[in-house]
Amino acid sequence: MMQVINPNTKIKFSKHYGFTAILSILLVAVSLYGLFARMDYGVDFRGGAEIQVKFQKDINLNVLRKTLKEEGFRVQVQQIGEAASLEFLLKVAATEDNLNEVTDKVSQALNKDFAAQGVEIRKVDIVGPKAGAQLRQSGFQAMFWALIAIMIYVGLRFDFKYSPGAIVALFHDVSIILGVFAFTHTEFTLQTVAALLAVIGYSVNDTVIVYDRVREHEQKFSHLTLKEQIDNAINETLSRTILTSGTTLFISGTMFFFGGLAIRDFFLAISLGVLIGTYSSVYVAAPVTLLFNKILGSDEKSSSAQGAKA
Repeated sequence: MMQVINPNTKIKFSKHYGFTAILSILLVAVSLYGLFARMDYGVDFRGGAEIQVKFQKDINLNVLRKTLKEEGFRVQVQQIGEAASLEFLLKVAATEDNLNEVTDKVSQALNKDFAAQGVEIRKVDIVGPKAGAQLRQSGFQAMFWALIAIMIYVGLRFDFKYSPGAIVALFHDVSIILGVFAFTHTEFTLQTVAALLAVIGYSVNDTVIVYDRVREHEQKFSHLTLKEQIDNAINETLSRTILTSGTTLFISGTMFFFGGLAIRDFFLAISLGVLIGTYSSVYVAAPVTLLFNKILGSDEKSSSAQGAKA
């Protein structure tokens, strides 16, 4: 494997755990405040109208989105099928009281502003607030059960002392991403849920790589403390982490900047997940594992055993 960092480096990552712990706690606390107080939910989760339209002549997606927003509608626009089909799905925010009124106004605005493009309204679906709230709850439940399944997997694959670190790291990653969405007023949609589930998978994979190397060190260098073994494991996997995270971030960043507005929010979450997930594997999962190991008294038991042998 290509090495961009010498595997024999001896960077003491554990020296920074006190500072990074404070930083992570602050970021998660602010993010949770944003999640509960400032999050903007999309039509899927808040309720509104979904209108499928088709145009006879070519039309720019950004122009369609901008025109509808200038008309005063809170709308998400995404293309359906091939670009040549000129079909779009409009998700328009509305309350339970004015759903029908908003739907009529959007139809009127489309017929007025895009008459020259031959607009045809093919289908109108109403998403009630109760259905949106239920869908939002289902989205968060999906992430919760994913975390539980990962905790069980890590516990069985390695040792249950590693599970808390993996779960806290994943909770840390998801919380901060949601916080960024909340404070930048980026709408939380079904796309976001899909991106967060992908981030959970990516982040736990990065953490498991480190854990696997730590387990090898525990078997080979049992005389070292867990802190030393974690530092050594992170140093040895640093090249792999930089190459994997760097290439993934390059692709997701490219899609974010050049992939168009329809997928921008998805790749915003993915890009944030790569950065934060890489950080959390080193500075969240590892120190939590050390803390849990200390609570269990493993280091002390190990030291006592070594002293008795001596």
